[in-house]
This record gives sequence, structure tokens and C-alpha cells, in this order.
Amino acid sequence: MAENEDLIAAIVGIEQGTRLAEVVAGRADIMALTQQTHGGALTPRVPGGISHAERAALAWRIAKINDQKAFEDHFEAMLEKAGAPEDAARLADIWFDGGSDPRSRALIRHVDLVAHSPKEATRGDIELLQKAGIADDDIVRLAELVAFVSYQIRVAAGLQLMRGLA
Repeated sequence: MAENEDLIAAIVGIEQGTRLAEVVAGRADIMALTQQTHGGALTPRVPGGISHAERAALAWRIAKINDQKAFEDHFEAMLEKAGAPEDAARLADIWFDGGSDPRSRALIRHVDLVAHSPKEATRGDIELLQKAGIADDDIVRLAELVAFVSYQIRVAAGLQLMRGLA
């Protein structure tokens, strides 16, 4: 899988010289910001209370929820690169609910809710994260991660549709 700078182009299969490549080049600023945000959401310099491995595992989970194999492969590789401990890797398993760990249960519940039905998330869902001991800053980091990965998947899906029409 391509490094972050070419991730969406690699996933979509955008080839130089095609009409789609021209369209994307016209939005180069947006694509560059998208790639910068990838690093900020998944491998920030200061990860806070959500490790790089946990971020990769949760992103992998979101890709699975959205049935996006290329993104699944990318986030799985990120997880491996992070040297993920077993407990972080389990977060990616869509059949795992967090077990007896309240923090993992809360993270998974929230990611699944927002990835499936973001309009159904309420203040009470944030309070559940707080009750599980997740700091407010980390709740914001989690929201950013879910929003970004969902956005990235949708951009790629839209470009794949455009490629199919070209």
C-alpha cells in the first residue's frame, strides 16, 4: 500500500494522464490537506491517551464496518508498524465488544455507533466515555479519528464512482 501522500490515489487507482487525475489535480490543495490530516489523526506527534496502535486498530475497525478492503489493508499495516500489543489489535475485531475492560468497551461502542449511525450519538454517549475514564481531550481525539477515517473512505468511494463513469 502506498504511503500517506498517495493513499487515496493508490486505493482509487488514479492513473496519471486520465480525466480523473486531472479532476483530482484541480483539488490538489484538498487532497494534500487530507493526507496531512491522515497523519494528524492516526500518528500525531503527541497521541494523548489513544495510542498510535489503538488509532490504527479503530481505523481498521471503521474500514471493516464500511467494507473497504483497501483501507482495511492500509490500517492493518499501520497497526503492525505500530508494534501493536494484542489488546490494541483486538479493537479491530468487529466481533469483539471490549470484553471486561470498560475503556475498550466504551471505545468500541462509540466507534461502532458513530461509524454506523452518527446521527444517533447523543450527549449520553459522551458521558459513557467519560464514565469509562476516557479524558475529554481523548474523546475529542476519538471524534476526530472517526470523522476523518469516515471522510477518507467517502472521498475514495466518490472518486471510485467518478472513475467508473469516466
